[in-house]
Amino acid sequence: MATNAIDQTRRMLSLVTYLRERPGAHVSDVARAFGITEDELISDLDVLPMCGTSFRGGDLLDIDTDGDRIWWHNADDIAAPLRLAADEATALLVAARAVSTLPGLREGDRQALLRATAKLETAAGEVAGASSRLSVTFESEGGVFADVDRAISERRRLWLRYYSPARDELTEREVDPIRLFAVGHTYMEAWCRLSEARRTFRLDRVAEIKLLDEPSSPPEIELRDLSEGLVQPSVDDPEVVVEVGPGGRWVAEYYPHDSAEELPDGGLRITLRTPDPASLRRLALRLGGDGHIVSPRDLAVSAREAAREALEAYESQA
Repeated sequence: MATNAIDQTRRMLSLVTYLRERPGAHVSDVARAFGITEDELISDLDVLPMCGTSFRGGDLLDIDTDGDRIWWHNADDIAAPLRLAADEATALLVAARAVSTLPGLREGDRQALLRATAKLETAAGEVAGASSRLSVTFESEGGVFADVDRAISERRRLWLRYYSPARDELTEREVDPIRLFAVGHTYMEAWCRLSEARRTFRLDRVAEIKLLDEPSSPPEIELRDLSEGLVQPSVDDPEVVVEVGPGGRWVAEYYPHDSAEELPDGGLRITLRTPDPASLRRLALRLGGDGHIVSPRDLAVSAREAAREALEAYESQA
């Protein structure tokens, strides 16, 4: 079952307390206690060692597992009373106040955050006064994130106006959100009712979003493993061949590919796969004289046509 970011944070905070009281707990027992799969638990355990009591990188949770049992090696050290430096207290207070203003935040969570902030202000003393003179303004993506997070929590459908760079157009669609995740940018994975397929949407490309009253009902699908990156071509995806000169060799570094053959001029003949070959027209425009699409033929023709239209538009403005 998909969970949102706030639910996952709650679970991981509870997990810390649970593991402290049960040294050497079995993975299967912990997963059963939290109502999650063992793979989901291992994923949480991969994140916990990046958390701790210091913003400076020290005092991190030293938690690991051998796949059967879970060990927390510095539980007593982490349990020591927290002492925040002035800059840490300021950063925490500013962040807490900013998060409490996010649209879509559940009221219960907002009130809990405000109570915690008030306690921290009391403990921080003079530092609290300095932090009150600072503020944070979220980019538009923040509001979209809050709406998606709420939709996942309340199991509601979303309406989007979404910019597709591959087609250079805005489309309107209804989606059933599945999860939020971050790989460089923040994304929503959802079941798109326009295409009746799973789609991934980058939040900063959402031009407009509305929370609908209609229940969200995505089909039961296996979540993709994103450990190898967002773009993971399938062997069933169409094959595209691109030839690049020496100035375009970077394509082989940024795009997953099946092969990259050396060319006499120092360039490469790159064979790759993509579920949406039309999206590579933008790559061809970016390459300019440093490369071109060889096949499929219709894609090569459309890329040349797009380049010609772009050049004519540029010359008309010159």
